[in-house]
Amino acid sequence: MPDERPAESSDPRVYFAAERTLLAWIRTGLALMGFGFIVARFGLFLRELAEVHHEAPSPPTGYSLWVGVALVLLGVVVTAWAARKHYLWVRRLRAGVVTLPGPFSLVTLLAVALALMGIVIAIVLLLGLQH
Repeated sequence: MPDERPAESSDPRVYFAAERTLLAWIRTGLALMGFGFIVARFGLFLRELAEVHHEAPSPPTGYSLWVGVALVLLGVVVTAWAARKHYLWVRRLRAGVVTLPGPFSLVTLLAVALALMGIVIAIVLLLGLQH
């Protein structure tokens, strides 16, 4: 359970820090969505490249599409979650209460999700290299 403490002042720098944090999370969400788009379209790029070089394209696995869509959706979730957390944080600041984050913050959950996704991608790449 988060630890709640009374706010010491209504210093505007606290609000500005909250805004900077929100903007950082928005950049993270946009980066995830952009990278997801690139990953999703990478299979199409490889097929086009094979066509230009008059080679037979490798059979599509569809992994790049699913991983890309997962990254885009993760970016959407991160952005929406950050907006909600920011709203609640500013509301608590205005009420004069500062809430310290719990052990399972957005950063922790995002790190775990990206680590799991990285493991899945590594396994898919290793299985693809064996064929």
